[in-house]
Amino acid sequence: MISSAATAALSGAAFGLSSGVTPGPLLALVIAQTMAHGPREGGKVALAPLLTDTPIVLAAILLTKTAAGHGLILGAITLCGSVFLLSCALGCLRWRPPGQGPDAASPARGPDSIRKGVLANFLNPGPYLFWMTVGAPLALQSLGLGWLVLASFLGAFSLTIVAAKFGVALLTWRSGPVLGSRGYGLVMKGLGVMLLGYAALFVRDAWRLFTGA
Repeated sequence: MISSAATAALSGAAFGLSSGVTPGPLLALVIAQTMAHGPREGGKVALAPLLTDTPIVLAAILLTKTAAGHGLILGAITLCGSVFLLSCALGCLRWRPPGQGPDAASPARGPDSIRKGVLANFLNPGPYLFWMTVGAPLALQSLGLGWLVLASFLGAFSLTIVAAKFGVALLTWRSGPVLGSRGYGLVMKGLGVMLLGYAALFVRDAWRLFTGA
């Protein structure tokens, strides 16, 4: 699949684009933060892969080399992810337009978007599974052709996944005048339900990883 820096970049961009627009907890968080705090905060969540993918790649390689015990490790990560997604879901379900709700008179808490994005990506088994099954073999194949080829693959993947999620944030923000406050509230509640669903799936996946089912 990879024979040069150009094909490495194309492969990285293709996987980055597909990962960037695939529904998942990080994309839901991008949309939620954008709707609650604006596109700048959604963009901060979109930056999470740039901050987390390097250790995730290293962890994926390590886990593949210690396959005997990786199920318990990944299961623990997944279970932690379910707890974090539950807290994000509750935040979406309790969201109120600015100036409304019981907390309107209290000082607004910071959006903390970067921390949320990093935690969502670190505690999501998806990136680990992607890098263990697809990304790491392609990265090693690229490295076999030289550091420039590896840099082309990883660079194109990282830039494309961030650009795709940031594009979703911008599209979400532009839909605001169409949705209005009531529509925003309904969408936020829908995102909360979606994140609850992901949290439940994470619990199921953690159980399967713990039991080897």
